[in-house]
Order: sequence, then C-alpha cells, then structure tokens
Amino acid sequence: MSNRSPAIAAAVTGALAVILGAFGAHALRAQLDPAALQLWHTAVEYQFWHSLALLGLSTAAATRARSIGVFAFLAGVLLFCGSLYALALGAPRGVGVVTPFGGLALIAGWCALGAAFWRTAR
Repeated sequence: MSNRSPAIAAAVTGALAVILGAFGAHALRAQLDPAALQLWHTAVEYQFWHSLALLGLSTAAATRARSIGVFAFLAGVLLFCGSLYALALGAPRGVGVVTPFGGLALIAGWCALGAAFWRTAR
C-alpha cells in the first residue's frame, strides 16, 4: 500500500460525504420522510468522521496495522454508511442486515488506528 493511499481514500470519502450531504439537504428534503432523512444524515456524519480517521491513518508509519485500518474504515463506510443510504432511499429492510457488519468494521478500523500509532510511537 502506498504511503499516499490513506490520504487519497480520506479525500475521496470526504468529498463524497460533502456531495451526499448536499444532495440530501437539497434534492432529497422534499422526497423523503423525516425518518429517512435522519438515516441519510447519520450516514453522512459517519462517513465524514471516518474520512477524518483515514486522514489520521495517513500520518502513521506504513505498518500492517495501518493497512488493516484503511481496509476496515473503507469497508465500514461502504457497508455501514452505504446500507443507511440505501435504506433511506427505500431499499428493502433486509439491507439493514449489513449495517452491523459495517459498524464492526468501523470499530476494527479504530482499533487498527490505535495499533498503528502504538507501533509508530515505539
């Protein structure tokens, strides 16, 4: 994995969070009910926070923990946020089965972030 990969991933997911947030605020406001809009908002918030976590990983030394963290955060954003976006847009409720796996991936990403900095500090 390139030293730039986490920063590039952070930039892409962060930009998409802004785009999706604006889309939700402007294009979907009249289309979705308040519960669906709240799901959309939650997805955008989690995506943005985890984009910043990816940016944090870009400052860690290139270790296996950093690579795992990047993968986990990207998988978490895709599964957790992606499933919330889909549910907000009316996907079948069964899509929600994926959401907890995304949450677990986000938690794993934070653990890997800690491990990456633990190893960097040693």
